[in-house]
Amino acid sequence: MQNFKDKVVVITGGASGIGKSLARAFLAAGAKVVLADVERGALETTRDELALAGGTVRAIVTDVSKSDSVLALADAVFEEFGSCHVLCNNAGVSVTNTNVWDTTPNDWQWVLGVNLRGVAHGIQAFVPRMLESDEEGVIMNTSSGDGGISPLADQSVYASSKAGLSIMTECLNAQLVGQSTKLRACIFYPSGGILPTGIWTTKRNRPDELAREKPVPEGGEMTFDEFMSGMKEIGVDLPVQDLHELAEFALEGLRKRDFVIMIGREAMEDTLVERARKLARGECPIEHGLHG
Repeated sequence: MQNFKDKVVVITGGASGIGKSLARAFLAAGAKVVLADVERGALETTRDELALAGGTVRAIVTDVSKSDSVLALADAVFEEFGSCHVLCNNAGVSVTNTNVWDTTPNDWQWVLGVNLRGVAHGIQAFVPRMLESDEEGVIMNTSSGDGGISPLADQSVYASSKAGLSIMTECLNAQLVGQSTKLRACIFYPSGGILPTGIWTTKRNRPDELAREKPVPEGGEMTFDEFMSGMKEIGVDLPVQDLHELAEFALEGLRKRDFVIMIGREAMEDTLVERARKLARGECPIEHGLHG
């Protein structure tokens, strides 16, 4: 898709962070943008802010973990615009870094409900109607190098959800291309440095019914600023990726029809080759230890 002018773009998790930056980039490219998010206040604020620059932007409160909510989103989009050309399944959450045996059932229920089933809900609600429209389109799923490429051992819940999402996207694209449709799917791996997004504090949106069944392990939670401060204290100066630049990079990847959209994608080869070699030798492909 070379030109986004007048195309209809739906972005889940669109109220802040990467989703908001994607929305800004699509609007600048002339697209009509529908923001979907579970946070009503932040969603409406972002809609109003983006609308000041001109263009068409809508905001629809959506809980991607609920299939009915995503179906309602699709109904609203197709009722107003009659089509959807770009679906960005971007909403994501995370939980405290800890040992697998210290996670709780609700940790898995919440994260998989948003990060994995939430994307499936988006595909189920939008793709059949996108196919019926018989127009060129793309489904861009936001995954993570943590799980999608190689997991961090202390982020088992999040990494598992992103590993599943990457495989889902591979299957989806193979089916769309294999059946000669006008749609395709791609994986967006936000990268280039540490990302200053809301993923650091997603517990603010955790439903009460999915609250953690036992206390959070000490030191397991921190904000972006706390993490960066901690790194500086031990002499580590980590690069921070500008989200506007990241969004523009994503749009360029869509224009080039890349299946994997990732800054520094070439470096992924060494990681994947080494993982394959270790697996073929019967070894665990990631280092042993909590922070391996």
